[in-house]
Amino acid sequence: MGQLTHTIALVGMMGAGKSSIGRRLAARLGVGFHDADSAIENAAGRPISEIFAEYGEAAFRDCERKVIARLLEEPAHVLATGGGAFMSAETRERLKEKTTTVWLRAPVDILFARVKRKGDRPLLHTQNPRETLERLLREREPTYVLADIIIDSEDAPHTHTVEKLMAELTARGVWQP
Repeated sequence: MGQLTHTIALVGMMGAGKSSIGRRLAARLGVGFHDADSAIENAAGRPISEIFAEYGEAAFRDCERKVIARLLEEPAHVLATGGGAFMSAETRERLKEKTTTVWLRAPVDILFARVKRKGDRPLLHTQNPRETLERLLREREPTYVLADIIIDSEDAPHTHTVEKLMAELTARGVWQP
């Protein structure tokens, strides 16, 4: 059995596949998996959409920072962050210090096709959700590019992306088979 030297943090837009790819990657590595959004919902005892509606985005981001900081104290695992988590300088610095960050990059067409199937994305509750997604991607790309590794999340089975990620993690010595 191999060894993961430290936590892998998946960053990127909603719909990039952070949770589903993260679960598969963790299983492949034989380590734990944490989804920051699920951990926030568990800590708050309510869905993220309700947190946004009742308290606003700033309160959600504060909770997100605290939950991610707590999760980073766990043994090496795979962590799926929320789409906006890496935008926080404090969270980004903490992730860069304690993890290998991976931007799961996907074009807006793939992202929109994935997120439109669900209505649970508070930031997309706008007049034109696709336009909002395009704007968010434009705003966030200059920060996402700061991730340690960039992997394209394509319109293909997630196992394909996991294989590319495994090769990159092995080449960088983060995963030692």
